[in-house]
Amino acid sequence: MSTRYVSGHQLARLLGDVPRERPVYAAVARGVRGLVLDGRLALRTRLPAERDLAGALGVSRTTVTAAYDRLREEGYIESRQGAGSWTALPPVRMAGEGGPGAGRGRPAPAAPAPGVAGAAPGGFGTAGFDIAFADGGPDGEGFIDLGCAAPAAPAVLDEAVAAAVAELPRYSRGPGYEPAGLACLRGAIADRYTARGVPTRPDEIVVTSGAQQAFTLLVRMLVNAGDPVMVERPTYPHALTALRAAGARLVPVGMNGGWDAELAAATMRQAAVRLVHTIPDFHNPTGLLMPDADRAAFTAGARAADAYVVADEIFADLAHDPDAPRLPPLAMYDSGGRVITIGSASKLMWGGLRIGWIRATAPLVRRMVVAREPLDMASPVLDQLIVRELLERVEDVRAERAAHLRESRDALAAALRERLPDWEFRLPEGGMSLWARLGAPVATQLAETAGRFGVRVVPGPVFAADGVLEDYVRLPYVLPPDVLRTAVDRLAAAYRRAEGAPAARLLPAYV
Repeated sequence: MSTRYVSGHQLARLLGDVPRERPVYAAVARGVRGLVLDGRLALRTRLPAERDLAGALGVSRTTVTAAYDRLREEGYIESRQGAGSWTALPPVRMAGEGGPGAGRGRPAPAAPAPGVAGAAPGGFGTAGFDIAFADGGPDGEGFIDLGCAAPAAPAVLDEAVAAAVAELPRYSRGPGYEPAGLACLRGAIADRYTARGVPTRPDEIVVTSGAQQAFTLLVRMLVNAGDPVMVERPTYPHALTALRAAGARLVPVGMNGGWDAELAAATMRQAAVRLVHTIPDFHNPTGLLMPDADRAAFTAGARAADAYVVADEIFADLAHDPDAPRLPPLAMYDSGGRVITIGSASKLMWGGLRIGWIRATAPLVRRMVVAREPLDMASPVLDQLIVRELLERVEDVRAERAAHLRESRDALAAALRERLPDWEFRLPEGGMSLWARLGAPVATQLAETAGRFGVRVVPGPVFAADGVLEDYVRLPYVLPPDVLRTAVDRLAAAYRRAEGAPAARLLPAYV
């Protein structure tokens, strides 16, 4: 069993006003069950003793005992004399089987996102999503892909390309290999960090072939097989893929309702994590922005646990109000070189420019330069020059992105409220996607059904390390408003079919 635990005070804070409902024991059980299913309470977390939780909630011990008994019957906690109780998922059941929790137990396995090892073209690969997508939906229009949160190139791309091509002869007389990246691009990136309040030198930047390579390189350098790594739940699926490939032991911490710095710090300490992965700026997939106070507390918790923090900032420039004050980078609160920052051109600029970067201490950058050479030697010179030109026009790019994303976000939200009113979501102030909670835990089934209706959507379990979040889907809003409205029409039809279909066999979740 895991050594992770939650105190009575922490669990009472997570439960909020639940104990005010009647009967209280059933409300407490329902609240804990909900925390497990939506990922805010990790699996195999030891629960507080009945007396401690009763004191924190202000209820009788008998009430908590009855709540634990109910959860034990349903399969959401397991207990052993002398060892206490810890969170779990119900055992696998066939659809139609009776017993406590039947039909609401363990969800289907988390499917790899497109590009993840095992994913098949046009489908979700080996995790129960091998379906043939139709050429279009029932309305006769083309297939709509809501699985990809990446926009088309900005209007200034042609201008930037022309300027970069004009600059290329200055570099073409050399070998073209710059393992750390072109000096002009490293300088431009360093200047942007300095302007945001984090003094940075060019030798503290290494340019990579995209953010995914940046994170994979860091994992290869900093994580050994079996090392505990804290990840958010939900989080970016390809980060989980890279960590699994390295043999890391994933330690999820829930942040569906936002970051809980106290719980995160406790998790870092209890699990003795080696590395922490976080997306503090317009989080993927939730769109949340980590508050200033939580940034300080989060970084302090990692420092106390002697863990590295990888801050993924690829959405940091995608505020829907480009004039809104920006929060400082997580690295601003770092005093010992423990926060490593990843950036990328793919979301703000264009995914076809495979340019990312890492900000770290100069000694670590030098190690990364050596470590990346067996992988790809260096990033393309022309792409780096284009990104440098786009950085000189970055405010124009940010304004264009903000206007487009605001319009598409509002169109998607309005269509969801009209066609799927029982879906819940928070309107994000930045990023590229809505994180929608369904009216039933059928996200995996919805994703399968939606493909036959001509729309692709990625279910919640893909974004979790342990197979929960079955009642969530991510809905990017990078497509034009009219396309998004058509997509919601198809999703509404697929959702009605998924709700009415017989339950599929519930398979073991990824762990």
